Amino acid sequence: MKVLIVLSSLFLPLFMYFSQKWWMKLRLLFNLLAIVSALIFGNIASLSIHTILKDHTVFMTNIHSLFLNPFFLIFGGYLGVYILYRLLIITIEEA
Repeated sequence: MKVLIVLSSLFLPLFMYFSQKWWMKLRLLFNLLAIVSALIFGNIASLSIHTILKDHTVFMTNIHSLFLNPFFLIFGGYLGVYILYRLLIITIEEA
């Protein structure tokens, strides 16, 4: 599983870069997915923190349940890949 995570963090941004060069509408799709992912990721995180503060529970123990939320992991993972994709675009354009 570790190898899959490392390889996907290397090859998915490259795939995104070359695919958006091939089909320009993918740029818009990747950007819209990033906006939706940021909204969902941020809302899940803030609602989890709000619940912990409201219930007066131990923050460091209960916040880790956030990492068990599959939506948090999926949308956070996409944001990580998207950031690498955008950094790749910036790096290639500035070279």
